[in-house]
Amino acid sequence: MRNFTAKTVEEAVAAACEELHIEEKNLVYTVTEEKKGLFKKSATIAVYEDDDAAVYAQEYIKKVLDAIGIGGVETEANMDEGVIKISIDTEHNSLIIGKNGRTLQSLNDLTKLAVANRFRKRYRILLDVGGYKEDKYHKIKSIAKRVAKDVLRSHVDVQLDPMTPDERRIVHNVLGGMEHIKTESTGDGNERAVWIKYVE
Repeated sequence: MRNFTAKTVEEAVAAACEELHIEEKNLVYTVTEEKKGLFKKSATIAVYEDDDAAVYAQEYIKKVLDAIGIGGVETEANMDEGVIKISIDTEHNSLIIGKNGRTLQSLNDLTKLAVANRFRKRYRILLDVGGYKEDKYHKIKSIAKRVAKDVLRSHVDVQLDPMTPDERRIVHNVLGGMEHIKTESTGDGNERAVWIKYVE
């Protein structure tokens, strides 16, 4: 969080936008002090940055898990190409992951909404528990490559099982440069899945 002071809130906002190279509509700030004296005026704003969003997300996750009786939560966050990645570790990892990762995905969606509401900016957030997501990404890459090779041989399109948005992105990325292969997401909600298609 950084503070900017000027004669008016508008001038402080303009100074923050210029220094941080951010458009005003994307600037997230609060007015921390505003003086309107007869001879002297000043205003100070606190500007929130990506690191603040990552810290907020970590704290939010801990509060949610504590509310459902899961304490002793350890988290680690980092920004990677605009994505807030948070690793979580507790004595109850399996409970947080849930069946087929559904509980983890719900926590991910909830955290994403909370951060967007607080910072008026949509962040991609990826939560992982005990390396569960990394292991799953590795498996998804292997499956996608194997199915794509089958599609190349048979020219028959294949639909993969429904996946979460981050998992579908893995498939699109890993097959994006493969000749004669196109990927396409179809379906709604939890049933949205990736088709691996042959193209001439």
